[in-house]
Amino acid sequence: MSTQVTTAFVQQYSANVQMLAQQMGSRLRDAVRIENVVGKNAFIDQVGVATAQLRTSRHADTPQMDTPHARRRLSLADYEYADLIDDQDKVRMLIDPTSSYARAAAAAMGRAMDDVIITAFDAAASTGETGSTSTAFDTNQDVAVSVGGANTNMNLTKLREAKRLLDAADVDPSIPRFIVVGPSQIQSLLADTSVTSSDFNTVKALVQGEINEFMGFNFIMSNRLSADSNNVRTCFAFAQEGIALGVGKDVSARIDERADKGYATQVYYCMSIGATRMQENMIVRVKCDEDDLDGVA
Repeated sequence: MSTQVTTAFVQQYSANVQMLAQQMGSRLRDAVRIENVVGKNAFIDQVGVATAQLRTSRHADTPQMDTPHARRRLSLADYEYADLIDDQDKVRMLIDPTSSYARAAAAAMGRAMDDVIITAFDAAASTGETGSTSTAFDTNQDVAVSVGGANTNMNLTKLREAKRLLDAADVDPSIPRFIVVGPSQIQSLLADTSVTSSDFNTVKALVQGEINEFMGFNFIMSNRLSADSNNVRTCFAFAQEGIALGVGKDVSARIDERADKGYATQVYYCMSIGATRMQENMIVRVKCDEDDLDGVA
């Protein structure tokens, strides 16, 4: 092959990175609602809960039921990744899906996408007709770090409370539910002495990656969750419809020769995305003290 980069070459590289980004990039993309966005901002309309009225007499007037409506504003931001490659042999390898360059690009974009989603879990949401109203996370949806008077890591009590909060909010059980946790939370569940023998085998399989579901939650392990100075990590349990990921421009790539960089080949990768919380009662924030190794108070 010549040292020139053809359009077909670029398209193949872009397709490979898109595939890899979906397979090994973002861990949360498939767990949230996806909205295709045109423009810098998008408004997502919501229909609230309506109540049927009892009919008390024959030939009564048809009741006028005003269904409540609300909306959320979703704003996009651009994300970029670029690298310079001097060796022409390495340039030729770019179209190999196993190329370290393609995998690095996919992983970088995937981490950025996960960060956007995680931030949206408990950040202030832009609401109202123009999106000018700021709606804070509902702290009634918190599972406190302290259980029984002492701080604990993830345990069955906290999982049950997260489930209870979603059930109490009447979240449709047919909507898939997820919980994003760190490695410490999985290990803490395994060490929880209140776990029954059958549950222990389930959690063990969870640790080993053989299954990903427990107590109605699909588990997602992430190292992107933040922890405070006291080593308390914030995890999130949520229903899929509770978070919207807006995609204005999905993953795309360019490969060009840079005359200003000694004619090295530049690999450039970008996307335009944003996320917002759609409903406060579909998100539960679970605080976990990672200094507690077994989830027991």
